[in-house]
Amino acid sequence: MTAKPPLEILLCAPRGFCAGVDRAIQIVELALKRYGPPVYVRHEIVHNRFVVDSLKAKGAVFVEELDEIPETTQPVVFSAHGVAKAVPEAARARNLFQLDATCPLVTKVHREAEIHFKRGREIVLIGHAGHPEVTGTMGQLPPGAVALVQTVDEARVFAPRDPEALAYITQTTLSVADTAEIVAVLQQRFPAIVGPHREDICYATTNRQEAVSRVAPQVDAMVVVGAPNSSNSQRLKEVAERAGCKVSVLIQRADELDWSLFDGIRKLGITAGASAPEVLVEEVVDAFAARFAVTVNLVSTAEESIAFNLPRELRVA
Repeated sequence: MTAKPPLEILLCAPRGFCAGVDRAIQIVELALKRYGPPVYVRHEIVHNRFVVDSLKAKGAVFVEELDEIPETTQPVVFSAHGVAKAVPEAARARNLFQLDATCPLVTKVHREAEIHFKRGREIVLIGHAGHPEVTGTMGQLPPGAVALVQTVDEARVFAPRDPEALAYITQTTLSVADTAEIVAVLQQRFPAIVGPHREDICYATTNRQEAVSRVAPQVDAMVVVGAPNSSNSQRLKEVAERAGCKVSVLIQRADELDWSLFDGIRKLGITAGASAPEVLVEEVVDAFAARFAVTVNLVSTAEESIAFNLPRELRVA
């Protein structure tokens, strides 16, 4: 029997679930416990198929729009990405029992947008078109109040109504480096532009990207565990590539690994997006351990101790 080739795995920390994702999943699980199934969830609670399927198995029913929900007194949960103002208004009009699982750091961006609007500023949102968080943030204000800028090129040609009355906010899950470039262009073109007091890109996104940028230059390949529709997971793959890692892959489960990409590697980095559970990381480590003589070392760049309060209705009396 041939000996397995040696492989050192550098496991990024922090990785995986953040406080906002943890809270959102808890809200669905506690609602199921307290009120019984079905609990309706508008949009994927977080962008992870494994999480969604495991909640479905417990009695959660996922819908894209409220009109898919029958007349009911059962809870209706809004996803961690946040929703446009029209969604809770429509739920109230139908007397639906709503539980808001929007990440508090997304809510912070919503509040910032409202303040800028009240102060008469046009708002630039740096983010990705079509992402539910962007749809929700733009939907806090009347049409035309928020202009979406996705790239440096778009920032270079953006034409505001009044360059002296301008503010920017950002999606919470962007690439820190890409966003800094876009902000630099906007600040150079519009010196009066007002930014957030504290960065909108959330601590979890920043910390996970920082860990990847530390590990990526040291390894032959990087595996990011996460969903293809997860913005923060996609950004981790890009950060690894930018840091000089030749092979960087985003996978949902270990069975998606293309083993031809890992021929002859000696060092592997593994991380996970903020909506990927640790059990899927363990699955990937086990898959490599079946083929290689694995040693695992943790590379930690930050400690995370943040936790968010649950909605009042779910707190234990």
